[in-house]
Parts: sequence; C-alpha cells; structure tokens
Amino acid sequence: MKLTMLYSFLKADIEEIEKELSKAIDSETALLKNASLHLLQAGGKRIRPVFVLLSAKTGHYDIHRVKNAAVALELIHMASLVHDDVIDNSEMRRGRTTIQAEWNNQVAMYTGDYMFARALNYMTVIEDATAHRILSDAIVELCLGEIAQIEDKYRFNQSIKDYFRRIKRKTALLIAVSCQLGAVAGEASAEAQRRLYRFGYYVGMAYQITDDILDFTGTEKELGKPAGGDLLQGNITLPVFFAMEDRELGHRIRKIHEDMPKEDLQDIIDLILKTDAIKRSSVISQRYLVKALEQLDELPPSRAKKSLRDIAIFIGKRKY
Repeated sequence: MKLTMLYSFLKADIEEIEKELSKAIDSETALLKNASLHLLQAGGKRIRPVFVLLSAKTGHYDIHRVKNAAVALELIHMASLVHDDVIDNSEMRRGRTTIQAEWNNQVAMYTGDYMFARALNYMTVIEDATAHRILSDAIVELCLGEIAQIEDKYRFNQSIKDYFRRIKRKTALLIAVSCQLGAVAGEASAEAQRRLYRFGYYVGMAYQITDDILDFTGTEKELGKPAGGDLLQGNITLPVFFAMEDRELGHRIRKIHEDMPKEDLQDIIDLILKTDAIKRSSVISQRYLVKALEQLDELPPSRAKKSLRDIAIFIGKRKY
C-alpha cells in the first residue's frame, strides 16, 4: 500500500499545501526560484505537513489556519536538506542532483536561508506566541544537531548516547513539533498536544533509525542517493555501532575515510549485512514505534487517529 492511501481523505488539503509551497518559494529572482523549485519538484513524503494536518484534526480543524504551520514545517525540513547537502558535499537527493551540485554552494546556502525565512513568514500568520516559541526552540535544536553531526564525523569512539542525542535533534524533534503545532493550530486540548508531541518524537526516532538501516539495505534507485553514503561520509549510525562490536570488523570500519574506493566500502557494507546489526537496529526502531502507538491510546477514536497509527506502522515497514 502507498503511504498516501493512509490519509487519502486529506487529498484536497494536501494539494492545497503543495500549491502553497510553490507560492512560498516563488521569487522575482529567477535563480532563487529555480533553485528552490529544483528541490520542491523532486517530491518527498511530506510527512511533516501530513502530521500537522492530522494532529489539527484532534481539535478545531481549519485548513486556512493550519496550512500555515504545515507549509512552515515542510520549508524548514527542505532548508535543512539543502544545508545538509552542502555540508556532506552530496550530489544526489531524491533521485535528482542537489542544488549545490546543480549550481554551487553559495546558491545552495542562500536558497536554504530563503526557505527558512519564508517558513517564519508563514508561522507569523498564526498569532500565538506559544507556537512561535515551539518552532524557534526546534530550529535551535536542529542547528545544534547539525553541528554535532559535523563534529562527530569519523569519530568512531563516540558513545551510542551521542547517536541518539543527534538523531533526536536532527530528525525526531521536528516531527514531534509538527504534531504539536498541528494540535496547537487546531486548538486541541493541552493533553492532546502533549501526547501528539510525544507520538511525533517516538515516530521520529523510529523514522531516523529506519533511514539509517536503509542506508545499508536499500538500493540507489530506492534511496534516490548512493547506498552506504552515510558511512562513507563518516556518519556513525546505529547499525555501525552494533557492527563495531565485532572486533575485526570494527577495526576495518575505523579505517573508513571519505576517499575510500567504492569497492572497499562495499566490502565493509557486505560484512555489516552479515552481522546482526540490522536486526538489532530494527528491534530498537520497533520499540520506539510501540511507545508512539501507546501515546495515541488515550486520544478519542477518529479517522485522523487511525491515520496517525497507520502511518507509524508504515514507517516501521518502509523500504524507501
């Protein structure tokens, strides 16, 4: 089943969000407009806006108010990807060349900044200081996570706690805030806002761990970027932590560097796949998903609640 089938009743509103995203990144400057469209038209799962809309359904849903939070969250996510690609010197994203590869680093950095700024424009439409504080705190944490990732590259003696703290900041908090801000924009109860935040946090942790697993098990066609790219860039993910428990394999992993020949890297990936690292990582991802689903148990039955549950389960099983 396709992910979009799990929230098909939101089809008209998702189309509204897509139109608003195009409008948001429009610019009289052709270079800025083309660079922004380059990423937007590459697609994406739009998980964050979907979570905003579904969470808002637990309160008083008004698409004209809620869409501002949904667009802001997706723009912040897109901006972080653009900056990520500069830091990692990545050439492919979602099956297309990255902005920095298509143009250059300067264009990419300002395009990312532009998306961040446009996100703030949209959030100001929601006249709620609490919503603004939630979003600004999340952006601060996102930046801290990005810096931590730079500092942790090829640092093979880092602790597994460093990894969990990093993915919390880089991925989980923005998904948690997507759910929370949806509930805030929909004026849902304080209890619903807390539970949806925690739901998003646990789903976000599971989502990133699954992403890190797919970096080893997925193909370039499925991922839209080269498999094993995270490891080559020195990002120590959960499967790598488990694989390094094998003394001999750990010794080989610690010798990885950015100029390593592709064949040598593939040999190491093949060895990691022969360990129980992927299975153990999946178990931890599933534990986070169980915690996420528990948060939904106390919310009243609704079509939105069912979709949130179905999406969480889908994330645990996804292959791309």
